[in-house]
Amino acid sequence: AREFADDGPLADADVRAIAPSGTPLSPRLVISASRAPQRAHASPARSLARPGATSVPSSRMATVTASLPLRAAARAGPAPSRAPPSDAAFFPGRPWQRGLAARGRPREPAGWFRAEALSGGGGGGPPRREPMAPPYNVLITGSTKGIGYALARKFLKAGDNVVICSRSAERVESVRNDLKKEFGEQHVWGTVCDVREGKDVKALVDFARDKLEYIDIWINNAGSNAYSYKPLVETSDEALIEVITTNTLGLMLCCREAINMMWNQPRGGHIFNIDGAGSDGRPTPRFAAYGATKRSVVHLTKSLQAELQMNEVNNVVVHNLSPGMVTTDLLMSGATTKQAKFFINILAETPDVVADYLVPNIREIPTNQSMKPTYIRFLTGLKAYSRIFSRIAFGARRNKMALQRQDMVMHSCWHAATLLLGVWRNRIGL
Repeated sequence: AREFADDGPLADADVRAIAPSGTPLSPRLVISASRAPQRAHASPARSLARPGATSVPSSRMATVTASLPLRAAARAGPAPSRAPPSDAAFFPGRPWQRGLAARGRPREPAGWFRAEALSGGGGGGPPRREPMAPPYNVLITGSTKGIGYALARKFLKAGDNVVICSRSAERVESVRNDLKKEFGEQHVWGTVCDVREGKDVKALVDFARDKLEYIDIWINNAGSNAYSYKPLVETSDEALIEVITTNTLGLMLCCREAINMMWNQPRGGHIFNIDGAGSDGRPTPRFAAYGATKRSVVHLTKSLQAELQMNEVNNVVVHNLSPGMVTTDLLMSGATTKQAKFFINILAETPDVVADYLVPNIREIPTNQSMKPTYIRFLTGLKAYSRIFSRIAFGARRNKMALQRQDMVMHSCWHAATLLLGVWRNRIGL
């Protein structure tokens, strides 16, 4: 097909090549009439495939084309209309995708090799994405306390509409009533949802559609450590199941349903997965299972980004959100050692402070019409190191979050100084 790209009969062709199994994927080649104008007379085609290739006159095109290793002979006109089963299996409920086969432009699995002609300006594709504009419709899982609740309040203060959810019906009702009193009846809704259950997550989507019609921003905040800080060998089966099903299975279920929901929305949508301790690959002793699940958050986000790009989804984006160390019940329940108290005092912040930073940065993404994956971090490495240095040098943030005895402070300062020295030596290569 490349041999005759400049010749008249194929000047308007949209040549798509997918290499047979075991060979590299060939790039897509699109030649429009504006870039390769048709000629009134037949002319030899330039060889674009390899140096030294023999020019072939257009009169021999049909003969040579028939010898190409195509699944079917390359010819002008609509492509075969049979859509492969993989399309139906990936993200069901896509009306525009079902129309691809009818328009003669199905996606095909690797191993097929096909050339097809353009018709009507390029055929199918997802509907044009409508621009997002505030107020935004926001859904936050695990949002009746802690950082989830603080994020909900900050979005409401910005004028957005928010759906909150939790496993506890009592907490959902209490928080929803409080927020309605502060921000009005028509801006906040709440429902019960256990993210570990697929039927609950599907019901959450139905609830959001019923109340708001669509969701612009979906934040996966629900997480659990089973309030357990002990070595893995001492952790119960129930605690392990609680942590893994909430943080890993629950996240996957929520991402799946959020993508399926936003896929068909004219405005598309943004999904934010919240990371946690262990997401950077560092060890998390006394809560190893929690750290392992948070490490998987980053991998899942990257995999979903790749899947969406692979399937040419340009109206849904998955991002990462890093709140850092937040003084929630989950964190403070583990503040039992001198080192833990020392670092909590230095690095931890209240949910409101973290939300004040995160929410404007989250809202900026749809406001700017950005569809690029983003990793928003509150506690950066530079900020953490500067706080540790200030604590050691000037005594800053002493007993800010947790009370420490003087002997514990001195020991923790020595531990932090050793840590900083090790980081500095690694950076300069000593």
